[in-house]
Amino acid sequence: MSKWKMQKENQSQVTEFIILGISDSPDLQILLFMVFLCIYLVALLGNVTILTIICIDSRLHTPMYFFLCNLSILDVCLTSCTLPKMLSIFLMDDKRISFVGCMTQFCLLMSFSSVEYYLLTAMAYDRYVAICNPLRYSIVMNKRVCSLLCTSSWVMGHLDALPYGLSISYSSFCQNNVINHVFCDFRTLLKLSCSDTSAIKLLVSSLNLCLVLLCVALILTSYSCIFYSILNMQSVKGRYKTFSTCSSHLIIVSMYTGTVFFMYLRPMSKSVSSVDKLTDAFYSTVIPMLNPIIYSLRNKDIKAALKKAMSQRTGA
Repeated sequence: MSKWKMQKENQSQVTEFIILGISDSPDLQILLFMVFLCIYLVALLGNVTILTIICIDSRLHTPMYFFLCNLSILDVCLTSCTLPKMLSIFLMDDKRISFVGCMTQFCLLMSFSSVEYYLLTAMAYDRYVAICNPLRYSIVMNKRVCSLLCTSSWVMGHLDALPYGLSISYSSFCQNNVINHVFCDFRTLLKLSCSDTSAIKLLVSSLNLCLVLLCVALILTSYSCIFYSILNMQSVKGRYKTFSTCSSHLIIVSMYTGTVFFMYLRPMSKSVSSVDKLTDAFYSTVIPMLNPIIYSLRNKDIKAALKKAMSQRTGA
């Protein structure tokens, strides 16, 4: 009983954390503030624009764009988890964050990251049905199935993050409360804990590996069938047109997969380098900003809907 009380007392000593950020240089802080503010504004504007265009244009009320709407909502949530606090650190040098605030930021970041992968997997299945079974597409990908896939992605993503949140929340944090990162990162929080985190590290590695491998396997299976169908097409123009419908999704999946493998499957080091911080920031901020840009630049339907909306606004 005394040992349990001592652990609780040690844990209660830490009521807030200090997030170091990337650099203490005032000039660099202002530069970082401007860069990440632009990233945040572009991410918000791009994703809100995609959402608005899809909602107002009836031609885009299809399963593919229904998933894209969910992806845009998710990207807004993902960037809003970390960027507001990062901006306050860069501009006002406000590096303090409460224990509850840190745990909330960390849990939401883990949840939305997991949801993103499930959603990208669901989008790969949508492209598989559209290309490999075009005649049955409207039957297979009906509203009920699309809603079920999206709801499952959100629910499973949040459930996946639950073990991480519980394991960190019930860990003891004694005296060291300095987070050498730009936000409350799971790996960094583990290093601050004075509890035995060996079991948690094993759990994290296993769950991350299973999630990534499962989603990658399903995505690769879908695209293997897609590429096989494309190669069997007689028309070169038809091949290009068909491939262009899934190229945006394939680019986004490649970016996420590459970054995730680099972030979570690399060995845990004792110190966090600037490269690690920038890589994590890239994953949680830059990629959500690039998603609407990639879709708007490579998707003819969205470009046409954007031109139509702009011409109507100009004409009005």
